[in-house]
This record gives sequence, structure tokens and C-alpha cells, in this order.
Amino acid sequence: MSAPSIPFNRPAIVGKELDYIQDAIERRQLSGDGYYTEQCQAWINRTTGSLASLLTHSCTAALEMAVILADVGPGDEVIMPSYTFVSTANAVVLRGGIPVFIDIRKDTLNMDENLVEAAITPKTKAIMTVHYAGVGSEMAALQRIADAHGLILIEDAAQALGSTYEDKSLGSLGHLAAVSFHETKNITCGEGGALLINDPAMIERAEIIREKGTNRKRFFRGQVDKYTWVDIGSSFLPGELNAAFLFGQLEKVADVTATRLADWNRYYETFAAYQIEGLRLPVVPTNCEHNGHLFYLLLPTETDRAEFIAHMKANGIMSPFHYVPLHSSPGGQRFARVHGSMALTDSLSERLVRLPLYFTLGQDVERVIEVASDFIAKLSSSQLS
Repeated sequence: MSAPSIPFNRPAIVGKELDYIQDAIERRQLSGDGYYTEQCQAWINRTTGSLASLLTHSCTAALEMAVILADVGPGDEVIMPSYTFVSTANAVVLRGGIPVFIDIRKDTLNMDENLVEAAITPKTKAIMTVHYAGVGSEMAALQRIADAHGLILIEDAAQALGSTYEDKSLGSLGHLAAVSFHETKNITCGEGGALLINDPAMIERAEIIREKGTNRKRFFRGQVDKYTWVDIGSSFLPGELNAAFLFGQLEKVADVTATRLADWNRYYETFAAYQIEGLRLPVVPTNCEHNGHLFYLLLPTETDRAEFIAHMKANGIMSPFHYVPLHSSPGGQRFARVHGSMALTDSLSERLVRLPLYFTLGQDVERVIEVASDFIAKLSSSQLS
């Protein structure tokens, strides 16, 4: 099968990534927690306002660390949306915990904060919200609920680096947050992530967990004369070559975001002109600023979506749907429980389709618009006939 002429995503060199990789090699430390790891973490702390950050080999690893820090154990519950990537739930299941799925909002597709309190039980340990498409969840309400019930608030900010809620960076508002630097994200090192820590009481334990359960970090600071096993943990560090590549990307985050937002806005302005029953565009609340991570269309029906994807593919454009809701998956039915109706999750997930969006999309955005508009115009005609 030939590759599409316009893929859904295409990673790019945006700055000094290759220079920094060469420098990392010359520094003679390729294992983790070296110079470029420190540079990336300092950038994240400075830019997001988080108290501390720890680079990890994936966002999945950061989520697993967050759940350990939340002291989730067998039988404990964590409230989250079903419309998310499997890593959100897996982090809980790996500790013997139970993901509790609630429905999403109709506008942002984020977890509905109005459904959280009813899902809380004596077993609830944490709330894990997902900032879908880089658009902030209703964090003020979630913070109030978490504080009132003594729960840990975790932000799955995998898609949200550079986005804000009420002028504060996403990732800095919960006790803990996880961001992703996977190839599909705005800023990437192929595989990578970071844990953001906003509770000072959690910082030292987070360092121990990331270092295989040892106090190795204290040893290198000269605080102990040898390091030893003190807690549970794993090898969550990325290598220095990944960190070097990532730092080159982080330095260009403003350029990357501006370029993506320009293409996102071009899509929005075009498709907002269509008045078609059942066709809907992304919603960004006025108290949020997003990073142009993802542009989607909600088509009138699941059949329309399938036909749209086929139409785009026939014209050399990859335009995929997104998550299959976790509550409907075999793993979700085995390991999790559902609280209340999942009607919006089911309906919206069946209709959503994503358009190509990446730093080097350039004039191809016009080709995507042309092909997509052809389908939507025919859809409009069929509704009128």
C-alpha cells in the first residue's frame, strides 16, 4: 500500500536538534539525567510554572509515576473520562486500582466536571482529567472538588503543552501532570514525556520512583555517601540523545505553536461557513488558549464519517478517527467500571474525524480543505434534497 501524499502527521526538525545530539555525544554521557535532561526540565519549569518536572521515556511512564505518587493501590478508584488513550487507565490498573469512567462534555469533549462528585466513593483516591485536543478541562471546578474530598488531581496533559486555562499553563494546576513528546505531538523526541509536580511534598519521592526506587539523586547531590533501594520504582528515564533532540524542539515551541494555530484557524474559518445539520467544529472556551494540537470535525453520523475517511484516502489524504472509548473495550469491561450514562462519549466518538496538522503542512492545508470541502458540499446538497 502506498503512503498517502498528505499524511496525518509528519515530524520535523525545527531547530538545533542535530547540533545538540552531536554535543551530547561529545559530552560522553548517553544515559539519562545528564546535561540535556536538566536543560529540558529547566525549560519546562520556567515555561509552565510547575514546581518541578522530571523527564521520562514516555507520557505513559509519567502517568504511571503520578498514580504511584497518588498512593493508588488495590481496589482504589480513579475518576477519568473513557474518551482517552489507554495509558490513562492502564496506569491505574497496573497498581491494582479501578478506573471509573464518566461522560464527557458536549462542547470540549473533556471530562464533564459536573459528573465527578456523584462518582466519588470511599474508595476514590484521585481525579484524572484529560485536556483533549490541548483544550483545558474546567480546572477551577475540579480543583474545588479535589480539595473538598481530599483527592489528588492529576492532569493528563499529553496534548496540552503550551495551552492555558485562565492564563495559567496546563500542567501546573493539578497536584501532578503528565505531558507527551511522542512523534504525534507538537513538540517531539520520537518517544518521550515528562511528569510535572506541583506539590512540594511529592518531589523527592518522584525522583526516587524514577530512579528504580533508589535515592540515587540524593547521592549525586552529595546528600548521602551511597545510594540504595528505598521505595518502589522503575527505570523511567529517557536517554540523553532523546533529551538533546527534545531541547532543540522546546526552544522552537513558539514557532511551532504559531504555525499550527495558523493552519488550525484556516480549517476553522473554512468549515465554519458551512451550515449543515449535525456538522460541528471544535469548541475552545473563552477562558482557554489552545496550542493548535488537533483539528477535528464532528460529522452528522458514523456512516458520514466512514465515507469522509474513504473520500480523503481516495484523494491521498490520511484523515483518521480517534479513540475507541475505553468503556467499550475488552480491557475497560474487565478492569474498570462506568458511572452513569456514556451517551455523549458514545455519540461523539463515533462521529469524530481528524484532519492533517503538522509543522510542515504548508500549502498542503489548502489541498486538505479542497478535498474535505468537496465532501461537505455534497453532504449539504444531500440534506437539502
